[in-house]
Amino acid sequence: MSLRFSGMPSGLAAAYRAGAPDANGQAPERQISDGDGVPCRHCLGYVEKDAPYLVLAYRPFPAPQPYAELGPVFIHAEACPAYDPAQGLPPRNRAGRNQILRGYGADDRIVYGTGIVVASGEIEHEAAAILARPDVAYVHMRSATNNCFTLRIDRAGEDWSV
Repeated sequence: MSLRFSGMPSGLAAAYRAGAPDANGQAPERQISDGDGVPCRHCLGYVEKDAPYLVLAYRPFPAPQPYAELGPVFIHAEACPAYDPAQGLPPRNRAGRNQILRGYGADDRIVYGTGIVVASGEIEHEAAAILARPDVAYVHMRSATNNCFTLRIDRAGEDWSV
C-alpha cells in the first residue's frame, strides 16, 4: 500500500501566521528557536536556530468532539513550503524516537485496537497495516513522549483539508 504523509494544511498555517486564533481561541505565541528540535508541523522539518516560530493549540479534526484531540504544536512564523507527500515519510521521522500511530474512522473518531507505539523503522509498515482495515479512514502519528500531533497518514491518492 502506498502512503501519503502530510502536515498541517497550508491555508490553516497561513491563517495562524496572520493572527487567527488557535483551537483554544488564543493568538499563537511567537518564540525564537534555539535550534534544538523545534519541529514545524506544516513543512515537517525543523525550525532553524534563531528563526521565529509559533506555538499554538491545534486540533487536526474538522470539529470539536470527544475524540478530537487538541495539543500544542509549532510552525515556522514565516511562510514555509508545505511538506510534499510524494517524498514519503519525512526524513526526520525515519530514525529516532518512537511514535504513536492511531487510526480514525470516517466519523473522525478513534478506531479502538489501532493505537500502537512504534519504532521509527516500523512506521510505514504499521501505518499500512492500520490503513488496511476497512473501518480506518486515516492515521495520526503523534510523539510517543509528548503526544503532540506530528502528521497525518492517508492511503495514496486521498487528501485532507482540516
